[in-house]
Amino acid sequence: MRKLLIIILFPFLCHGQSNKISADSLIEFGKQFIGKKYCYGSCTPKTGFDCSGFVYHVFGHFNIKVPRASLDYEKQGRVVKIDSARRGDIIVFTGTKPKNRKPGHVGIVISNPGEELMFIHSSSGKKANGIIITNYAASPYYQSRFIKAVRIDGLK
Repeated sequence: MRKLLIIILFPFLCHGQSNKISADSLIEFGKQFIGKKYCYGSCTPKTGFDCSGFVYHVFGHFNIKVPRASLDYEKQGRVVKIDSARRGDIIVFTGTKPKNRKPGHVGIVISNPGEELMFIHSSSGKKANGIIITNYAASPYYQSRFIKAVRIDGLK
C-alpha cells in the first residue's frame, strides 16, 4: 500500500504543483466588499471590517495567513519598494498620527508596477467610510503615513 501511494503522489511532486493563488482572484474577492461599512475590531462581512480585519478576511479566504492586527505588520512579509509594489502586496501606513511610525493601517495593492498605485482598504474616515479604493499618488494624507509595502508568500 505504501509503494502505491508513493507512485501515485510522485508525478504531482515532480511537476512542481503549486498551491499559490492568483493576486487577481484575491483582489476580485476583496472588491465584492466595496461599500461595506467600517467596524472597529471586526473581520467579518456581516458586521463590517476594520482595516486589518479586511486584509485578514480576504487573505484568509484563500488560506493565506496574515496578521490580524495592523501593528503586527511591523515585521511581516518581505519589504518591496513602493514603485515595485504589485497586485496582492500589502501596503502599510502609520495610524492617524504620521509622526508615530508604527503600523496602524493596512490595505491591499490592486495595481501593478508602472501603473498609478491603487489600494483597497477599510477606511474609518468621515468622508469615505468602509471598503474603498484609494489612489496613493492623489492622497498626500496616505503618502505622509506610508511605512512600507510587503509581499506575502502564497500569491502568484
